[in-house]
Amino acid sequence: MTDAAAVGAAFGNSNANSAVRLAENFEMFLTLLTEQMKNQDPLSPLDSTQFVDQLVSFSSVEQQIASNQNLESLLVIQSAAAQGASIDFLGRMATVDSPQTALSGGQAEWNYTLPDQSSQTELVVRDATGRVVARIEGETDPGRHTLSWDGTDGSGNALEDGLYTLSVNALDAEGETMTSGISSTARVTGVDLSGSEVIIEMGQLSVPLSSIRALREGTAV
Repeated sequence: MTDAAAVGAAFGNSNANSAVRLAENFEMFLTLLTEQMKNQDPLSPLDSTQFVDQLVSFSSVEQQIASNQNLESLLVIQSAAAQGASIDFLGRMATVDSPQTALSGGQAEWNYTLPDQSSQTELVVRDATGRVVARIEGETDPGRHTLSWDGTDGSGNALEDGLYTLSVNALDAEGETMTSGISSTARVTGVDLSGSEVIIEMGQLSVPLSSIRALREGTAV
């Protein structure tokens, strides 16, 4: 007798293909069941409980496929809504979870959060190649802090505009490294809808929509 559990395990990721295969296997199951009933031993009839169990198994798989199809439809609707809403982000200031930000006109800004009191905090800025260009003493109090960087290195030389990355080296009272959250804020200059996830463009920085933590009206230029 066809095993519905094995049939379900053989289904692919596509719900459409799964539904077709389920129908084919169910038809095969009915064919085999009919033949078995025709040729069963009258003195030892087949156990009807097995038939019922198989039908229940097929019904469960069918319901699961239907649920997956409904879920896919909801995800498509949700994605379309997110894409539509993201267009309104253009021109607004967005705060995103990212250690990167763009230096423009000698100005760059990050936010960093310390979970506890720090005994020592060092802020390290790296350029696009990973080279350390600045080391700055950071705040030690717990909470959210802002680093406004003027784009100069340790020798006071002005650096070129571009993407720079911040890392926070903070130690607690026992000298253990603390994990710090880092975010940056910049104007939204574009929205890329071509992929499976909406990408928000903020000058040279591109981040997924899910990384945005706050939006505010952009200031006049």
